[in-house]
Amino acid sequence: MAKKWREEDTLYNLRGKTLKVYLYLLSKNESIGVREVQRILGFSSPSVAFHHIEKLLNMGLIEKDNYGRYYTVKKVDVDILQPFTKIGKFMLPRLSFYASFFTTLTVTYMIQNLNSLDLYAIIISSAATLTFWYEAIRTWIKKPF
Repeated sequence: MAKKWREEDTLYNLRGKTLKVYLYLLSKNESIGVREVQRILGFSSPSVAFHHIEKLLNMGLIEKDNYGRYYTVKKVDVDILQPFTKIGKFMLPRLSFYASFFTTLTVTYMIQNLNSLDLYAIIISSAATLTFWYEAIRTWIKKPF
């Protein structure tokens, strides 16, 4: 019988290799087997992968399908995932939405006002655009999954 986990216990136990397994399963939109987890994450044996999968099962974050493969059923708000949002099967930096917005705003302004461009407006919107793209790319490079 699986024990009932409190959120504080889950956040405390969701670290190290267990967190790596959880992030890997979260990034996939399909069921994953123990050997695949072991191979992809570079664990020394399938039993190491299974140990961490078992911890996630006990926490109620993943479940096992009829074929013995595992998939996520619950997304935990882990601090390391705060800068990301999941859209479909992709985990994207939240800042990329702001970067896209400012890029669209700048390009639209330049197209709409082609004959009477304001230098200060272009400088400010370009600076915002570049700053958000820089931070979004930096966040993507440091991604934990």
